[in-house]
Amino acid sequence: MKDRSNKIALFIDGPNLYATARLLGFDIDYKRLLKEFEARGTLVRAFYYTLIAEDQENLAIRPLIDWLDYNGYTVVTKPTKEFVEASGQRKTKGNMVIELAVDAIELAEHVDQMVLFSGDGDFRSLVASLQRRGVHVTVASTVSTQPPLVADELRRQADAFIDLSDLRAKIGREVTSRSPPR
Repeated sequence: MKDRSNKIALFIDGPNLYATARLLGFDIDYKRLLKEFEARGTLVRAFYYTLIAEDQENLAIRPLIDWLDYNGYTVVTKPTKEFVEASGQRKTKGNMVIELAVDAIELAEHVDQMVLFSGDGDFRSLVASLQRRGVHVTVASTVSTQPPLVADELRRQADAFIDLSDLRAKIGREVTSRSPPR
């Protein structure tokens, strides 16, 4: 039975979740993911964060971003930065840690629980900050791979941990060659 007093927010590190699910052998069905957490309480917001290379603006990730945007997710994107190393090699970099952290802290007073779909240890301080504000934080990643994809310090800090391999039957679908990245 759904606990309407349990207000939940989802924070999805898109590239991290995509890579984790792929290593576990499945794709995320984002409609089923929403339904799973709507069944656990009142879903206040579901954020999806991803980087977009400027030359990828209209490539494979665009259909996923558009679908998410029209189907209950708040999509946050940021362009990657491209630079040339001293060796002359072109590299891209970027992350969404700050954007996700700011959104989580701003929403903290309006929710009881946050579910972070990432194994990135950089989020440990954010989890601790949210806990000090009274928010119950669940981390969703995996320890089913070698090495585990969740940072040990993040898993220890979280109030609860969900292994994505355990959610596969509820939020997964078989990998298809046409599956959009992240």
